[in-house]
Amino acid sequence: MTNPNARRRTTLSDSVYHSLFGRISNGEYRVNEKLPPETVLSQEFGVSRPVLRMALERLREEGLIHSRQGAGSYVRTATASTPVGFSPVETLADIQRCYEFRLTIETQAAALAADRRDETALRGIAQALELMRAATGSHQHREDADFAFHLAIAQASNNQYFEATFRALREHINVGMRLHGMSLMAGGGLEETLAEHNGLFDAISAGDRAQASELMRGHLEHSRDRLFGGGLLDLRMSRQPPA
Repeated sequence: MTNPNARRRTTLSDSVYHSLFGRISNGEYRVNEKLPPETVLSQEFGVSRPVLRMALERLREEGLIHSRQGAGSYVRTATASTPVGFSPVETLADIQRCYEFRLTIETQAAALAADRRDETALRGIAQALELMRAATGSHQHREDADFAFHLAIAQASNNQYFEATFRALREHINVGMRLHGMSLMAGGGLEETLAEHNGLFDAISAGDRAQASELMRGHLEHSRDRLFGGGLLDLRMSRQPPA
């Protein structure tokens, strides 16, 4: 009979592997860059060092990293199997389309996070939330903390596709977050936005997937509408009338 502890170690190492794979593929860890020490990665992912080493060994076998005796692990290649690329954000229409896409993937990620979160995942969300709370108290908006909060929810879904897609969209999402932050600073709404994030954290912590999904949708829609002033662009494709 399969050892349940061994099966859990494999599941955890798979999760760590996919997270590291995504970071390498998206350029967060660049070619020839040294990975963080094992002690740092183990703490970040909330796993033991043997579990982490299983993930690192898989990356080595696939040629993504290599180890130097006594010097740690280094990125060998960004791999050809990178996530799909996205063209740069150039117009307000692109920002609106990015919100549309986020409404699709992040509502589901929030629901899965409520189902699958553990203490490590909740701690990551809480840390980002605390940064946002401190910034709001100083009447500031930090898009880096905002991004970290949403990324932590994607990670809590325990589905590498959500995290990889979110990381690939980082620059696109940050454009919208930056402009949204400027609108908050100009017209108020920092406290309201913080309350929305607090509600999301509470729903995920409570394991309420329906509430988490609904609150994520509401938060993204409010963010989009604050940015666009309630007047969305007409993105319908123009078509020639039939002859």
